Amino acid sequence: MLALSGAKDTQVPPRENLSAIRAALIAGGNSDFQTTLLPNLNHILQFAHSGEMNESLLFEETISPEVLEILQGWILLRTGPQRR
Repeated sequence: MLALSGAKDTQVPPRENLSAIRAALIAGGNSDFQTTLLPNLNHILQFAHSGEMNESLLFEETISPEVLEILQGWILLRTGPQRR
């Protein structure tokens, strides 16, 4: 499981949320997971100044390129030729 959270998320407390996800995964015996707090990103993983909900309407970015790179790396690591 890959759990990403923006540090400027004002809808869900990002640190507490990632900590709870991590604890639940460990308690459930899961070992293939990553929890990542991303600076300067909001709830929907866009670059943000304040993280307030209405701020996201000001941006053309739908998702941070950094997030796409993390997703790509996560998927490729688990589906590449070395995993077959």
